[in-house]
Amino acid sequence: MNGTDRRRRRVNAVWLVVWVIGCGVCAGAGQAAEGPASARTFYVDSKTGQDGNDGLSAERAWQSLERVNAAELKPGDTVRFQCGGVWRGALVPASGKAGAPVTYTSFGEGPKPLILGSLPRDRSEDWQRVRENVWATLPMEYQLGEEVLDLRGGRWSRHQEQDADVEVTHVEDAAGTILRIACSNGGSASNHVQLWGPPLPVQKGACLLLTFRARSSQPFRLPSIGVLHGGSPWNRFARSAPVNRPLDADWETYQAVLDVQESAETGRLHLSLGGLLPAGAVFEFQPESVRRATPNVADPLTVDVGNLIFDGGAVCGWKKWSLDDLTKPYDYYYDGAAQRVYLYCEAAPTARHKSIELALARHVINQGGKHHVVYDGLAVMNGAAHGFGGGGTHDLVIRNCDLGYIGGAHQFTRPDGKPVRFGNAIEFWGASRDNLVEGCRIWEVYDAALTNQGRGDDSKQINITYRNNLIWNSEYSFEYWNGPETAVTENVRFVNNTCVNAGRGWAHQQRPDRNGSHLMFYSNTAATKGVEVKYNIFYDHSDWGSRYSSGWQVLPDMDYNLWFSQTGVMAYWFRQKIAGFDEYRQATGLDAHSQFADPQFVDPAGGDYRLRPDSPARKLRSDGDPVGAEMLWR
Repeated sequence: MNGTDRRRRRVNAVWLVVWVIGCGVCAGAGQAAEGPASARTFYVDSKTGQDGNDGLSAERAWQSLERVNAAELKPGDTVRFQCGGVWRGALVPASGKAGAPVTYTSFGEGPKPLILGSLPRDRSEDWQRVRENVWATLPMEYQLGEEVLDLRGGRWSRHQEQDADVEVTHVEDAAGTILRIACSNGGSASNHVQLWGPPLPVQKGACLLLTFRARSSQPFRLPSIGVLHGGSPWNRFARSAPVNRPLDADWETYQAVLDVQESAETGRLHLSLGGLLPAGAVFEFQPESVRRATPNVADPLTVDVGNLIFDGGAVCGWKKWSLDDLTKPYDYYYDGAAQRVYLYCEAAPTARHKSIELALARHVINQGGKHHVVYDGLAVMNGAAHGFGGGGTHDLVIRNCDLGYIGGAHQFTRPDGKPVRFGNAIEFWGASRDNLVEGCRIWEVYDAALTNQGRGDDSKQINITYRNNLIWNSEYSFEYWNGPETAVTENVRFVNNTCVNAGRGWAHQQRPDRNGSHLMFYSNTAATKGVEVKYNIFYDHSDWGSRYSSGWQVLPDMDYNLWFSQTGVMAYWFRQKIAGFDEYRQATGLDAHSQFADPQFVDPAGGDYRLRPDSPARKLRSDGDPVGAEMLWR
């Protein structure tokens, strides 16, 4: 059996375990407690529902995510998705209130309701042969409509922070206003230099074409252009793909297609330049207009494609950065200007695969600024940004959900020309508090399965718990960082989780920074107390069991964990590599009562991570309860 066959067999076995568990759990999710007596329950059925229905019974169910997102839900309301149903796009939840959350769950029997952040390209007519062994999705064309916003005389504001130093002047010429940005120091992160444009109200599902001229005395690549809320929590309502070709000293006209994912009256045009503008560069930006546009296909690839998923994960694409880089099967390139995917395949892709999913650079659950929301029993898959993403959240419960094939989209390109990709399964960004993730299964994630992270004075991360989750084949099982010194981290608990095969996922080999680690603790300068990592199983990692970066003044309370790996080293401890478990405990003072031993899973090669009766994970705690996510299997 070759390597590909072994991987396919393993993937299929894991899918079987998840399917069996998921079907049973989904049938029970419909029994979740209802809200107050005045609360309503709405039903959604992707097969037989109609958006013109009132949604108040299974027989009068709604059909689409768009109808759910547009509903005027009230605290205490519940939305139930039909088990076995499939929806594409982004779910934008409504907020509830204390004691009356808005709940998104399931009804009926069968697999968990599946929300996909991907578009299918599995019809033979979806692909064209463009050269030997290279196939491409259909070319994109847009019919221009009315002008939405004239930008020729608009004023833009600059925001800078940390050590960034740029000077912005407005220069008028016959074609309109030119923003001249002289950079002394572009900062080290994207938010360090930002340009904010005029207000632009947007409607979900609209396609807008932004036209502008630009040049730079030193070449660099423009990132995606967005429409964001002009204040905390900085919700993103629309974004374009990054500009593929670098700017140079000559004026050139560019067009960016804005993909609107959420309606908003408070949006403003936005461009992040921090970490991109070269020191000494003079960047000139002359926006012209925003017009409505109608694409020639119903589901255009308006944002980056961060992964190609064939036949449910039997094979994944290998992202490349130019057409000439396509040299091996499953190499692919997303051309943002043309909005096409080019794939190296020796025969027509649909002749070899029944299912081809293109994961897009969008959050599948876009929950920025939301609060008092419960998600129970959903499957969230194939999103190239985050599975659950958005900042400024509180009082969220994510329970009994499955997440897989998340992340990998092109976020921006650094000044040295290196592209940056990203994507976490569940992320709590910035000011986030009183959030719970429990009983979830998470696999095949480009970055972290679970993470809370932030940067800024308002980054207060308080009372966040991750418990009883099963994680495998993610680059990081849990990632955390926060700062600066005025930020706060309190009572973050990562307990009773089973974490398997860190750095063994679909993306590890194609990452420029292979870094497989169960615990990725980057720089933490926030005022910190009460970070707890206990009663977990950490099994197999490619690089590090845990990795610590600078700034930590108060270390996590880490103990009663079961560690085991035959590869990698135990820790990367503030630039010191520590290979052995005993050496690690002596050097760090952590995991005093933890053990290094094989947890004795029932069938780890087949994806069955239940514990055998003689597992040391059953004997580590004095109260007799096993460590890890054993409760998932009870």
